[in-house]
Order: sequence, then C-alpha cells, then structure tokens
Amino acid sequence: MLTSIINSCQTPKSKQKSDITIEQFEQIANQRFDTANLQDGYAPFCKHLFLKNDFTNARLNTLPITSDNEHCLRTKYESRNDKELPVLTRYFDKALLLKDTNKEEDVLPVAKYLDLILYSREQITKENEAMGSKTTTTQEEETAPWGIVSIKAQDIDAELPMTPITAMRNALGKEEGGSGVPIDRVKYMEAYNYWKDHANVV
Repeated sequence: MLTSIINSCQTPKSKQKSDITIEQFEQIANQRFDTANLQDGYAPFCKHLFLKNDFTNARLNTLPITSDNEHCLRTKYESRNDKELPVLTRYFDKALLLKDTNKEEDVLPVAKYLDLILYSREQITKENEAMGSKTTTTQEEETAPWGIVSIKAQDIDAELPMTPITAMRNALGKEEGGSGVPIDRVKYMEAYNYWKDHANVV
C-alpha cells in the first residue's frame, strides 16, 4: 500500500502542478504500486518508484544550462518551512524562461516519467517528531508503509543525482530539517558534476 504524505518532509518544488487532484494521483499510484519495482534510494528508508507519465500534465522541471538560458538563472535563500535553516539555492525562473514564447511545451515539455521518492513511515515519523511537527493523518496513512515525499517529472526512468545542497541539508540532521544521513563524498561529487550544468525550474 502506498499513500501520499504532505508534511514537512515535502518541498514546495516537489509539488508538481497537475491536472489531477492529489487523491486521484494517490489512487493511480496505488494501482501501479509493485514492491518488485522499487529501486533503492540514498538510504535504507528511501526508495524510488518510477511511473510512466501517461496520466498527468506534469512538465520537466530540470533543464541543462546553456548560453541561451543562463540569463534566466537566479539564486535565493529558502527553507521548506519556518523550522528549517535557510540554504542557498540556484534555479531557473520559469517566468523568464517563458517570457519570449507563447508555447510552454517548447521550453518545458510534458515529462515521460515521474520519479516518486518514498520514505518509510518510520522515517517520516522520526523527522516530524525531531522538527516538532504535529500532523493529522488518516488511519490509511498511519498504516501505509511508504509515503511520497517528493515527485520529480523527468524523461528517464532512473534516479537523477540529489542536489548537493540537499545532501548538505540531510547531513545537518533531523532537527534542522534533514534526514541525518552523512555526506557520501563519491555521490556528492557525482551530484556536483551533474548539477553544475543543470538547474531546477521554479
């Protein structure tokens, strides 16, 4: 059983705009959920479930940085809630990307796949407790072994590298909004090599 959890574990950027409701998305995700298709994430409590995106209009939200779009890059300090430490992020300003076109699909096509990042129910509970978050959950959510903490719209059915700043946030510990997983230098450098040439669209 799979259920979506909208709480302090989920970032604003992970809330993909879609033409279906959260309830409809959960229903389809549950129908397609198969334990055999889960792929390991960055820690034992994290898994990935890749779904063919034939049921939403979610568009790609990560683009390569080119000479044509680098002027649309911006930076800001942000936190996902008022209890987290703000961190510096770099992103494409969506409004600037679309400023000179009337066709959003030319810049941000509909994604071929959705990467559902799942945390175990135990990990979600631990992070909420560490942050002092009190969430109201249904009986179904309390018994579901997995919760969706992020959704990435992308064109490949494989994990994209975690952003370096996310790895750093995780290493800060649960009390500061992370997961408490130390930085793996090899994976961090893999992430750096990808994200130095890519950015998310906000």
